[in-house]
Formats: sequence, C-alpha cells, structure tokens
Amino acid sequence: MLFTDFQLDNRLLQSLKHMGIDTPTDIQEQAIPFALAGKDLMASSKTGSGKTLAFLLPAMQRIISTRALSKRDPRVVILLPTRELATQVYSQLRLLVANTQYKAIKILGGENFNDQAKALARDPHFVVATPGRLADHLAQRHLHLNGLELLILDEADRMLDLGFAEQLKAINNAADHKRRQTLMFSATLDHTDINDIAAELLADPEHVAIGAANIAHTDITQHVYLCDHLDHKEAVLSRLLTQEQHKQIIIFTATRQDTSRLADKLSLQGFNTAALSGDLNQSQRNQIMDQFSRGLQKILVTTDVASRGLDLLNVSLVVNFDMPKFAEEYVHRIGRTGRAGSKGDAISLVGPKDWHNFKSVQVFLHKTFKLSVIDDLKPKFTGLKDKSKPQKNQAAAKKRTKVSAKKKTPTASSTKRDKRFLSGVDIGDAPMLRKPKTVLKDD
Repeated sequence: MLFTDFQLDNRLLQSLKHMGIDTPTDIQEQAIPFALAGKDLMASSKTGSGKTLAFLLPAMQRIISTRALSKRDPRVVILLPTRELATQVYSQLRLLVANTQYKAIKILGGENFNDQAKALARDPHFVVATPGRLADHLAQRHLHLNGLELLILDEADRMLDLGFAEQLKAINNAADHKRRQTLMFSATLDHTDINDIAAELLADPEHVAIGAANIAHTDITQHVYLCDHLDHKEAVLSRLLTQEQHKQIIIFTATRQDTSRLADKLSLQGFNTAALSGDLNQSQRNQIMDQFSRGLQKILVTTDVASRGLDLLNVSLVVNFDMPKFAEEYVHRIGRTGRAGSKGDAISLVGPKDWHNFKSVQVFLHKTFKLSVIDDLKPKFTGLKDKSKPQKNQAAAKKRTKVSAKKKTPTASSTKRDKRFLSGVDIGDAPMLRKPKTVLKDD
C-alpha cells in the first residue's frame, strides 16, 4: 500500500515525497482510513511505529478539504504530555503546513505566557500544546474551542500518569459539541484510566492496536549486567562505553541529581556529554536537545523526560543506569534506539535497589533476560530472594499435616473433670459449690 491510495491532497503527497516517505507503516495503514472517515479513534502501537503521521495527515486533509466551523477558533488541537514530545510533533507539523496557508503554533509550559496569548490571538489553525498550559489559557479566555473540529491526544496514558486528567476534562468541556472528532493514541489500551477518560471524550470509537507494548522490539539487542553498588555501576558503564563504538548514546537515571553527577563524571573521563532534566527551563532544554540532535554531543544523560517521542535516528545505544519504576517506561526508554529500521543496543545495569523493578520488566515483557558479565568486573550480587515464595519442602509440609491430624480433638468423654465441681450447680457462667442443708431446731 502507498500513501497515494489514501487519496490525500497533492500538497501532502509532495511533502511526504520531500521527506522521503512513500509507504505507510502498519499503524498508519490502519488508523488513517478511520480518521479520514471522521470516526473517533483509540489506537495503540509500539514506540517508533509512526504514530505522529497517523494523526497529522488526517488532520491536514480535514483542514484542507472542509470548511471551518469558526473563523477564529483553532480547528485542530494536539495535546502531548511533555514539552520535548510536543516540540517533536510541532516540527513534523511545520513540514506539512510549509506549502499551505495554514498556521500552526505550540503552547508549552515554561515559555512566556503573554507571548503565547498574542500567538493565540492571531487565530492559528493548529495548536500543539501540553494540557496544563492550554488549560491555563482557556481559564484566561485567551482562546475558545467552540469551533474545534479535531482533538488529538498523543501518549494519553502518559498524560494521565502525569496527573493531567482534570485539564483534559476541562479542554473536552470547552469543545463539547457533536461535530468534533477525537483521536486518542496510547501505548496501551489495557489501562483502566485510559478507558475511563476515553468513555468521556470519545463517541463510539474505532479501535486499532498494532502489537502490544510488551512485544519485544526485534531491532534492539538487550543486555543486563548485575552490579553490587553505585561505584560498581559506574565502573561497568565506563568499561562498556570504551569497549564499543556507538554513534550517540542516551543514559537514563532515576533522579535529576544523578543526571548532573553522572554527566559531570563522564565529561571528566573525556566523553562529550550533556545533561537533561525537568528542572531546566524550556529554552535550556530546547538548546540541549537541539545540540544533541545535531550531533554536537555524543552522550545525553537524562531522566524519563526524554523517554518518549524523541525521534533521534543516530542513537545506537540506550543505557538504563537505573531501572525505571514502571515496566512500561522501560519499553519507551529503549525505544529511543532501533528506530526507522536501524539496529540498536539497550543495556540495563541492575543493582540491589533496581532488582524489584527489573523483575517487573521481565514479567511485563514475558521474558527472562540472560545476564552478561565483564570478566574482571564480576558482581557478587546475584539477586534478591522472593519473600513470597511457597514452602520449599513440600514433604515436610505434608509431614506436619499428618502429625497435626493425629492430634484428636478433645471430646466430652475424654475430658477429665475436676471432682470439686461434681456436686456443683451452674449459676450464670460460674459453677459454684452447693452448701449442705442446715437443719434448724425448734427451741
């Protein structure tokens, strides 16, 4: 199948040709027809599968081929959980609107609020936004959504995990009319909160699921190294970085403090390293990502802020310096490599603090990892015992059962009685002795 089979506007086909794209991916092939037909849609597929074009192309086709419901309100709103992912989607959208008269803006937290209000006043056709900041502009009446034609939610599960449920409901209420179409993309559809919010936002949606989130990525080779402690982790990481040659590397840590500390340490070792975390302002984050995407740094050390949506084709290695708290996040982390048919490697360093999260990843992926070892850095740590294990010796358990069965339950006939109570009478709950009768004599 080709994109020409969707009967898209020629300007869109020219843009795709300019990008070097002519064949749709599986998610694009199945989702685009429903979206072009005006159906509400719930869709899921693994990371790097081409979800962005699966909703951008139908959005562009709708804007080009239909009359606007309102001259002033945005026609399409695209909501994303993080600023980095929103910037990535906005960049692809700009390529599609480049040879048209349609305007697109992005509204992100951390950027100048007044400048955003001015941009909204220019009546853009597309708004790419994070839900928190867009809800703030709605509250200030800087935009109205009465004429919104298409609401798109990408990485909806992540938005709910970040606590944006109330903002999503506020945006939905502001654009609550029958002519609105809604497309929801999520890493998984087996999510209670996703189903709850979908019931509120979508009307009789079609469902598309291309591969479960826990299906192994065939283009990524995964390795696991056990580590005794932090120093051991750093030693293993340094050895791995010097042993193999990779184009670019992303290293994921648990906290912002670890990100800065590890980036500084790698820089001192001679690696060209940048650190990215959520405490940086938006301009700093944009600058770091721009420099890394252009290859000015070899290594990016980051928290999960960079685990989704970033399309960095030169990343050939992902390292989990700390295992993620949620198993689903592991899939998104390693999905930063092995993109667009390229091969990639993923390495996880697992210490005692990571063990339970590591086990959760194995359960989620239905996979038991083979452990790798560096000969002169062998770990003493071999894993933690499962506290909830069943009894080891079933024979001993049966023996205890037989012994307990031999102990007969006391019966009335077998119970010895205290002779002091043989002539007693029960009064209430306390047995009491009856005194012998006293014979009174007449005087």
